[in-house]
Amino acid sequence: MASILGIIPARYASSRFPGKPLTDILGKSMIQRVYEQARQSKALAGVVVATDDARIYEHVLTFGGKAVYTREDHPSGTDRCFEAMQNTGKTFDYVINIQGDEPFIDPSQIDLLASVCDGSTELATLMIPVDSHEVLFDMGEVKITLNTNHEALYFSRMVIPYIKGVDQKDWHKHHSYYRHVGMYAYRHDVLAKITTLPPSSLEKAESLEQLRWLENGFKVKCAVTHFDSHCIDTPEDIEKVIRLMNIK
Repeated sequence: MASILGIIPARYASSRFPGKPLTDILGKSMIQRVYEQARQSKALAGVVVATDDARIYEHVLTFGGKAVYTREDHPSGTDRCFEAMQNTGKTFDYVINIQGDEPFIDPSQIDLLASVCDGSTELATLMIPVDSHEVLFDMGEVKITLNTNHEALYFSRMVIPYIKGVDQKDWHKHHSYYRHVGMYAYRHDVLAKITTLPPSSLEKAESLEQLRWLENGFKVKCAVTHFDSHCIDTPEDIEKVIRLMNIK
């Protein structure tokens, strides 16, 4: 069985929501909630918060969590995960990048992603079926086009494939569309490689870093989850997510 480290990247600076990891959600900080959910995963050998901020670092220690410092200038969570993996001083087969703004993530989603980390898988992520026209044509939702091995052919904010001769409102009834759930697993050697790649043309066009990996020939395995994923991008999202998750 693969040894897997769960890493939660957490930055204090945010243009839309400064200090987001430390914001209070029903008596606990967001980062504590994410950490405690991740610790419930049966597949992880350990969980660590990767941060560039002393306030977050010290806070994680106060609730008994583990944290490592990383540089401030990382362009993405993937880069922060690579440095964090190095800073632990241990070797793991895989790293799972757990989003720090999903305080009610279901631990079984982490276990599901871990289940495809079989040594041959280079990179992996999750996806959820699209069951409505509104979600399918929401350009804020990233859709995934797959090959027969459930590996990503392409990620896009647009709807792919186009279905000829069918009203767009019915496309989701004629093809199995999926939207991306933003959690990644990286094989340790692949993580080292992808963090050295320069931004690619498709990545720049769609503002999706995973397209850099595809353009450079890496394979991204996609597992189907049926748990909806709710992230918090702004202070206003907190009440909305609590309501959607029916948290008391």
